[in-house]
Amino acid sequence: MLLKRTLAGAVFAAGLATSVSLALAQEAPMTFFITSAGPGNGADLGGVSGADAHCAALASAAGADGLTWRAYLSTSGENARDRIGSGPWHNAKGELIATDVATLHGGDNAISKQTGLTETGEQVNGRGDSPNRHDILTGSNADGTAAAETCADWTSSGEGSAIVGHHDRMGLRDDAPSKSWNSSHPSRGCSQSGLQGTGGDGLFYCFAAN
Repeated sequence: MLLKRTLAGAVFAAGLATSVSLALAQEAPMTFFITSAGPGNGADLGGVSGADAHCAALASAAGADGLTWRAYLSTSGENARDRIGSGPWHNAKGELIATDVATLHGGDNAISKQTGLTETGEQVNGRGDSPNRHDILTGSNADGTAAAETCADWTSSGEGSAIVGHHDRMGLRDDAPSKSWNSSHPSRGCSQSGLQGTGGDGLFYCFAAN
């Protein structure tokens, strides 16, 4: 009888811990998402201010008001890592993405196809899906500093290129860039068709800076 009570108590405790964990996850507000769609003009986002406004509009439509949203985009005068606040960040399902800027860029972040969700909690197509949309605009090096390729600081939809990352952490090779969420390779031009030609769709990351 004592053994049965002990086992029952252990099961109850495990169930309670799981319930508490799920409740905490659900209570965490969304502070990170991948845009469900870009503005539609390739990498011409209206500069970073236009990209920030796009993040805010999508977040508001999804019910995430009251936060200052920033696009994770570097420019010739600003690093993406310096734009997004100090963390922590959670996705639309309350799952922890990273506790702080160092964790986000240190390899211990939780960005993946399963957790890199849109503002409405949907997965973004990755490698192997049709169409592939895993190229996420960043214009950044792996440490979050500015790369040279930013499609004229996000004002060009023609010539040039932009550094993209792979939100699904998959590429053509088994190397660090292919698995990088923020610095995989340059795009094939800055137009919408050019971005789509390398497996993207003009999507970018949004983080709540407060």
